[in-house]
Amino acid sequence: MQEGNEEPFNIRLHLARDILTIQEQDVICVSGEPFYSSERTVTIRRQTIGGFGLSIKGGAEHKIPVVISKISKEQKAELSGLLFIGDGILQVQVLRNAGEEVTLTVSFLKKTPAFLKLPLCEDCTCVPSDQSSGTSSPLCDSGLHLNYHPNNTDTLSCSSWPACPGLRWEKRWVDLRLIPLLHSRLSQYNPGSDVCRKNAFQVIAVDGVCSGVLQFLTADDCLDWLQALASNISSLTKHNVKKINRNFPVNQQIIYMGWVDEKEQDSVQDRMYSPKFLALRGSSLFKFSAPPVTTWDWTRAEKSFTVYEIMCKILKDNDLLDKRKHCFGVQTESGEDLFFSVELECELLIWEKAFQMATFLEVERIQCKTYACIMESHLMGLTVDFGAGFVCFDAASKAVLWRYKFSQLKGSSDDGKSKIKFLFQNQDSKSIEAKELEFSNLFAVLHCIHAFFAAKVACLDPIFVESQGNATPAGFPSLCSISCNSQTPKLKYAT
Repeated sequence: MQEGNEEPFNIRLHLARDILTIQEQDVICVSGEPFYSSERTVTIRRQTIGGFGLSIKGGAEHKIPVVISKISKEQKAELSGLLFIGDGILQVQVLRNAGEEVTLTVSFLKKTPAFLKLPLCEDCTCVPSDQSSGTSSPLCDSGLHLNYHPNNTDTLSCSSWPACPGLRWEKRWVDLRLIPLLHSRLSQYNPGSDVCRKNAFQVIAVDGVCSGVLQFLTADDCLDWLQALASNISSLTKHNVKKINRNFPVNQQIIYMGWVDEKEQDSVQDRMYSPKFLALRGSSLFKFSAPPVTTWDWTRAEKSFTVYEIMCKILKDNDLLDKRKHCFGVQTESGEDLFFSVELECELLIWEKAFQMATFLEVERIQCKTYACIMESHLMGLTVDFGAGFVCFDAASKAVLWRYKFSQLKGSSDDGKSKIKFLFQNQDSKSIEAKELEFSNLFAVLHCIHAFFAAKVACLDPIFVESQGNATPAGFPSLCSISCNSQTPKLKYAT
């Protein structure tokens, strides 16, 4: 496996329950202490042939230190006995005769061997470059050479690494990055776009630490790791929610938390999507730019919606807006359409079941909802009641004008603005009776009616009823505990 968008290099991943460790191979001193590890000041004089006899790489523009990358044999740098491959140059002072003599302040950098890709034998001594793996260095040559010949290709010699009693170097896997998985997000797509990377993804921690692009050899390997990471993140989220819910009353329990990508309303080509964090808690769907950590964070959501007054739809393949897969739409109480995508199909299933559960629990809790309306120029009230069905009454006298059970609704239509026409069947005559009502919040009413119908249907579903019976206020309902992958790989090596 490889990392990065530019020079790829081999890394190893280690997945624990709550952390992803990214490791790289480094050359480290496993015994003894190099006598040249301390800061040194060295003065060398240019030779007529060969110059100073060293080359450097790196610099601020590459975001890495300036280091000595080559030392030529039998030249001034090597003959000084105080300059070595891997020394970081801390200061340069040019002396005498327009640069014929320089004083370098240097210190050996432990990370430099890995940067320079030192080829090592089994006994940790240096080998010629033609025996190396051929992997190019991630360092960019600075173009500054202190040799007489800028294209000097002298290879690393054993004399570049002085022998010290008890000093031994080895290649080992060392930690490059640690990514805490709680509330981390995965991304297979190029930032903000609908272009999916090929066999690659990123892991971004809640504090912004990024894994970099992790490139896999096969699609199966990539999917295995995505599923394993998603499963661990889901498990950590579920455990965290249980702890948080202890501080919330029964009607304010969290049902779902997770990252999605939202399609921008006024998107441009290079920024079509932005990451959002959704949470279903009590009666509301919250949309955040970052996961809520404190109680105060819940008051600072970008937007919040009442779950029984919005509509959620899982988009089929022919409904997708672009190349993004695993998408769902949410129509708000104002009629605004929001579109979201998740990384994996199992995450889409978790969201769908969680939204169904949150809506059902809220409808079951409130039992009824009343909306002001106008019928035949009179101010009325329409109550959608979980037990009784539809009840219409006069707003002034509270007198009931008509009532129908849910089973009596045979059809409805709306004008998309304010009016709904209901078609009810009279229980006695079996004739159809039309009732037209006008609302100021048409979409909220339509979504509420849909939510009450869905809750009624759910009550007749034995599987749903059983899962609802197993739900506890302190944790996720069982429907929301779907695992992305039961097999979690713990360790995989680079190739």
